[in-house]
Amino acid sequence: MSDSEDPNDEVQYHVAVGPDDVADSVLLPGNPERVDKITALWDDYEERASHREYRTATGAYEETPISVTSTGIGSPSAAIAIEELARVGADTFIRVGSCGAIQPEMAVGDLVITSGAVRQEGTSKEYVREDYPAVADHEVVAALVAAAERLGHDYHVGLTMSADSFYAGQGRPGFEGFRAAGSETLVQELQEANVKNIEMEAAALLTVANVYGLRAGAVCSVYANRVTGEFRAEGESRAAETASLAVHLLAKMDEAKREAGVDHWHPGLSIE
Repeated sequence: MSDSEDPNDEVQYHVAVGPDDVADSVLLPGNPERVDKITALWDDYEERASHREYRTATGAYEETPISVTSTGIGSPSAAIAIEELARVGADTFIRVGSCGAIQPEMAVGDLVITSGAVRQEGTSKEYVREDYPAVADHEVVAALVAAAERLGHDYHVGLTMSADSFYAGQGRPGFEGFRAAGSETLVQELQEANVKNIEMEAAALLTVANVYGLRAGAVCSVYANRVTGEFRAEGESRAAETASLAVHLLAKMDEAKREAGVDHWHPGLSIE
């Protein structure tokens, strides 16, 4: 294979990490500043790389190895992170971010755990046909739910819509009030279809992970409710804490599977 087809050495071209730099499980926030807020919850950590929007740290949470890599905004850069982190050994990914809720009962500060995603972004279409589903790994969903329960956080589980645009693609007016065709009815249509929230990365993450046989999921804090009009940056630490504990619980699930000699975790296998 030519260098132009695969520009990576052991150290990956974009994320700038090598095989010994990351744990099996990686949290994926968008904002590089969230790396500090996430690692503040861990037992210990060491920053391993910082290149472009990609900032990586590795440490331990409840003695479980864990990493975090920021991906910037949107699906293209998130897909690059998954591609390159998988090349150095990561096999489990949890997006940690913020979102807009589109169901009236969802409060600002609540968590949304994604079970599947509506693929309104374009990145996943570069990998698979448009009718391929974007589905979260059932073990990751179970671990996130268990973590939110243990921590006492209010949460919702359901479908997420991922868009490529923060403004027109999410039904917001653009510059000087511009409205894309269909944007004024978008939120209502999604609400009626029981979609829970809108963000910009989950669909690509779930699709790419499924294609490669990797585990992936997402937990986002609600910053805005698009139905009630409420907006407040709240719940970021809850999402980070829930995702970190979920990684610890996934390690317990993996141990339970090994002891039972099975490939898939189920509720009959204890993670206490």
